[in-house]
Amino acid sequence: MEIPILKDIVIILGLSVLIILLFNRLKIPPILGFLITGIISGPHGLNLVSAGHEVELLSEIGIIFLLFVIGIEFSLKGLVSIKNTVLWGGMMQVGGTIGLTTLCATWMGLPLQTSIFIGFLFSLSSTAIVLKMLQEKGEITSPHGRVAVGILIFQDIIVVLMMLVTPLLAGQSEDPVHDLLMLVVKLAGVLIVLFLLGKYVVPLLFKSVVKAKSRELFILTTVVLCFATAWLTSAVGLSLALGAFFAGLIISESEYSHQATANILPFREIFISFFFVSIGMLLDLEFFFSNIVSIHLIAFGVVALKIIILVITVLVLKYPPRTVILTALSLFQVGEFAFLLSSTGMQYELMSNTIYQHFLAISIMSMGATPFVIDFSDKIADFLFKTPLPKNVRRRLKNITKNNAHNNKIEEENYHDHLIIIGYGVNGENVAKAAKRANIPYLIVDLDPEAIKKGKENNEPIIFGDAANEVILKHLHVHESRVVVVAISSPETTKKIVRSVRNYTRTAYIIVRTRYISEIEENIKAGADQVIPEEFETSIEIFTRVMRKYLVPNDEIKQFVNYIRSHNYEMLRDISAVDILTGKDLMKLHNDEMEIATVHVTQGKNKIVGKSLNASSLRSDYGVTLLAIKRGKEYITDIDSNNMILQEDVLYLLGDPDHILLVNKFFELE
Repeated sequence: MEIPILKDIVIILGLSVLIILLFNRLKIPPILGFLITGIISGPHGLNLVSAGHEVELLSEIGIIFLLFVIGIEFSLKGLVSIKNTVLWGGMMQVGGTIGLTTLCATWMGLPLQTSIFIGFLFSLSSTAIVLKMLQEKGEITSPHGRVAVGILIFQDIIVVLMMLVTPLLAGQSEDPVHDLLMLVVKLAGVLIVLFLLGKYVVPLLFKSVVKAKSRELFILTTVVLCFATAWLTSAVGLSLALGAFFAGLIISESEYSHQATANILPFREIFISFFFVSIGMLLDLEFFFSNIVSIHLIAFGVVALKIIILVITVLVLKYPPRTVILTALSLFQVGEFAFLLSSTGMQYELMSNTIYQHFLAISIMSMGATPFVIDFSDKIADFLFKTPLPKNVRRRLKNITKNNAHNNKIEEENYHDHLIIIGYGVNGENVAKAAKRANIPYLIVDLDPEAIKKGKENNEPIIFGDAANEVILKHLHVHESRVVVVAISSPETTKKIVRSVRNYTRTAYIIVRTRYISEIEENIKAGADQVIPEEFETSIEIFTRVMRKYLVPNDEIKQFVNYIRSHNYEMLRDISAVDILTGKDLMKLHNDEMEIATVHVTQGKNKIVGKSLNASSLRSDYGVTLLAIKRGKEYITDIDSNNMILQEDVLYLLGDPDHILLVNKFFELE
């Protein structure tokens, strides 16, 4: 059975691999590779792909996964904390861009309706590219990252209204007021349903799924929730992407959010590539090269216009100058939702094919420039700050931001030089207790729902997740940790986690707890710095107590134990190794034939009991020294010849074991 789209998928992905490999050597962002793949394989290039519609459907799935992950990583609490940025920032940016674009377009001779619609298109920025770049740089929760996300969220919501207004601009809507009211009602209804699902249904569902301990079931549940919510919003006339974002917000408030992100990311990476490829396929190369001058001039004008509006918007929101610049450099491009909206505009004949091709070329150029600009945004900002400005300008900038600086302060989790505990069993819990007692910052990760529940009850900083997954390790800030303790029972999972941690960081000190000595070498090869096997640690503890009873000095006991551990317990593995180590360099333990014994005096009176030390001749006749006496709750340590030995005393004696045994008959009832 032949699957027509399979050939196109192989062509797209295969060509993408070759181009991105080349781009990787040239240090060019992979997003550009996908755009180039679409241009080459599209109908205006080599025409290698015939199933263009199917590719667009795959790209829609990529957008759904992208917004779903964004919703997970951007919690409701985070959204509420920047509600002013979302509402007022979004309104100023979108409204300002539409207004200024409309003025410029009408000045160039375009009809008012077309000018307004072009304003719609240019007001939208690329959620896919911007958030992907911010995530890769770890700046999604930075001040400019949150401002950018807030404005992007407003754009993603307002695009729905734009789609409804488009027929009105074209004069083809029968009752626009009714349509707008219905939109508000539908949105409110969806939000209520999603709130109830997130509060009552989804937590119970995930608890049941996690208890099943099936990774496949967890992934399936996550994907179903994502697609079901997207379908729900689509069914009432809202966008699929908005529904996926809401689904992510629902999961973001649970302890399963990080593992959900880890499971979805591979799907997102595959499908989002089809989105960029589909955009590249739309560009008409012949038109582009024949109008290359006008396209570049308009593109520079659009970028400048958007940057001006963004700078004004973020300044009005009273953010510091650096945040203003970094936000403007992040959102200057035209976004993917503009492509969806443009198809609606073409349907209602608001744009000619010439305007549409100009729009495509400008959008792709701005998208292509975005990765480079975001990568160098810090350097660009530093350069601009070094540029001399008049004193009045600098003073006004400071006055704009200092009044409400505290309102824009963003609290971020800051983990550095901390301990990571993988597994919250008996050993993990004990390590956490010791770390808390020693004021060592730590994080715990586990996949066992019971362990997560117990950790939450103990108010521990614990998250649900697979520590072998890079996304989870990134959330744990493993690259900034000092020590990682792996305390789980599965040998294979332990080695997998050790390899993942070591691949992610070369500096963290990895300590592994195992059950058996046979697991030491494999874990050390995987990257562990120290492996502690339970079976031999128990033996060491027993033998340590034995040596103490033989009065071996504590410092020598410690040296002996450290020697055994530093040689990977070789002495305890093989009898022949004992002879080799003893004959070579194992320290000589200074054990003594003397011992300290604790004796309870139960006899009433005899030649020793009831008499003074001088009269009993305890030392001279029996070779035993009395070190201390416990009488009731009192300890007598200043012993002299006049001290009496009484019934119910507890005596601490030093002497030869045989001598202590000899005098013991005077203290105990026969």
